[in-house]
Amino acid sequence: MSTSTPPETSSQLEEDLIRIETPPTSLVAILRRIGPGLIVAGSIVGSGELIATTKAGAEAGFWLLWLILIGCVIKVFVQVEFGRYTIYSGQTALYGMNEVPGPAISYRFVTPARVNWLMIYWFVMTAASIAQLGGIVGGVGQAMQMGLPLTEKGRYYNEFGDLQTRIRVTETLITRAADRDDRQEEANQKETLLQLQGRLDEQGARYLSLRRAIQATGKELAAAQPESAEAATLTGELAQLKGDLKAIQTDIEPIDDEIWATILGVVTAILLLIGHYRFIETISTVLVASFTLVTVGNLLALQLNPDWAVTPQEFLRGLSFRFTPTTEAIGVSPLMTALATFGIIGVGATELIAYPYWCLEKGYARFTGPRDDTPEWGHRAAGWMKVMRCDAWCSMIVYTFATLAFYLLGAAILGRIRLIPESSEMIRSLSVMYEPVFGTYAPPVFLFGAFAVLYSTFFVANACHARVNADGLQIFGLLGQGEATYRGGVRFLCGFFPLLCVVIYIVYPHPTILVIFSGMMQAIMLPMLSAAALYFRYFRCDKRIAPGAAWDICLWLSALGMLVAGGYLAYAKTPELIKSVIGLWS
Repeated sequence: MSTSTPPETSSQLEEDLIRIETPPTSLVAILRRIGPGLIVAGSIVGSGELIATTKAGAEAGFWLLWLILIGCVIKVFVQVEFGRYTIYSGQTALYGMNEVPGPAISYRFVTPARVNWLMIYWFVMTAASIAQLGGIVGGVGQAMQMGLPLTEKGRYYNEFGDLQTRIRVTETLITRAADRDDRQEEANQKETLLQLQGRLDEQGARYLSLRRAIQATGKELAAAQPESAEAATLTGELAQLKGDLKAIQTDIEPIDDEIWATILGVVTAILLLIGHYRFIETISTVLVASFTLVTVGNLLALQLNPDWAVTPQEFLRGLSFRFTPTTEAIGVSPLMTALATFGIIGVGATELIAYPYWCLEKGYARFTGPRDDTPEWGHRAAGWMKVMRCDAWCSMIVYTFATLAFYLLGAAILGRIRLIPESSEMIRSLSVMYEPVFGTYAPPVFLFGAFAVLYSTFFVANACHARVNADGLQIFGLLGQGEATYRGGVRFLCGFFPLLCVVIYIVYPHPTILVIFSGMMQAIMLPMLSAAALYFRYFRCDKRIAPGAAWDICLWLSALGMLVAGGYLAYAKTPELIKSVIGLWS
């Protein structure tokens, strides 16, 4: 899989010819040969769907459902073009990206190298993506801390957080009962609230008082005239209240999540070192399928609860191609959150680049054989292209259903109680989405699910990064050439990256920020990848496997959509990105 290998020798050609296979033709046989897309789905249904999508739903409400769904579907056309390039050339995604015309630099480190503008930004984005995995392993550590606290402080923190969260949910139920004039339910919930408040210790009561004061001051600030003396005073009060609240959180936060993250990082490194393609494919498929079914079932069961059900009007509002009104938005900019989410949901930039590597390991290019002018090659290539397209679209169906469920749960529950998943409370906040259906069983159900999807992302994404970055090190001239050197680089990075992610989380324990930051960087790269896909389509594509006019139209629309989203995000968020990078490493 090395990107700078010398021309194939006769023995290599003989080996490829031995591996050539006739592509399957029946639907059942084709479905048996899919797999790379399921691995990609394993890395998708985690940080993007569970964290970023639910945060977008909580902040923006139902309004931006259309943008989230477009983000899932629109990227498949670019994904298939990257896969088509691999079947056509037998080369990796980074090798193809480095062929895209444009400014480039040449130099020599371990080996001579030439990298273009696209590869330089890929290097920057990859650093953000690895930081994102620090947030992911932190999320898994938080889930394990909630389920299996290791210290007395961890057990107290769980009780403290559970009680505060139940109070917020009960406050919302009181409001919703009052809105529909259900006096009996309102009275019952008020009685429940009194009982919960009676269980608070001094620190818990202080925390609750500060949170309510923050909410009240925030409403006063929203109603005040901007730039007025009153607004300035309220802004100062709000900052002081938030500082006091943060001080309480810092005082009671345990280190159980960091301990669990360290354990999981070491276990992942070992598993990746001993596992191969089929092992990774099986793990990702089982983990993703299990929690996706639980989440979709949770959303369907939610429709039986009048307090939390998604109404037809709310669902249609989400498909109205309108943005969230300022009066209904939670957070500074739900549109910015949604655009950052756009970069990470569905097939994100890192998954688009990683997909051809899994296609190579699955064997699609190897089964097709070295490209030649014979009709037999054209027939095989067209057949394996059909398998690869089926693989891509099947994975799209899986992660689109998961994305839809997570976004609607975020809007229906977290948005209604105005609970934004952040920092050390991220997993606890997300678990609230399962309480209306599962009740007291919600925490263990969610913890299993959170572990399944987050660990699946962490596991698969580290495997992806090891393969892609080993290839990148060869292209950048930082690693020797050849297949054996590449495989050695993959093994080293399989052990190194999981441990690096743990260090990132311990140094900067803010999973949501890390995930959203990576989403922004990936969204900005999407237009660049769509440009590469167009280059592959028109300059690196055999006419025997070229798509039709309808596909080309969809590909151009996909590229346009990525350009609009990535371009707007780059324009609006570049200053904040710079500040975030400085803050991340300061």
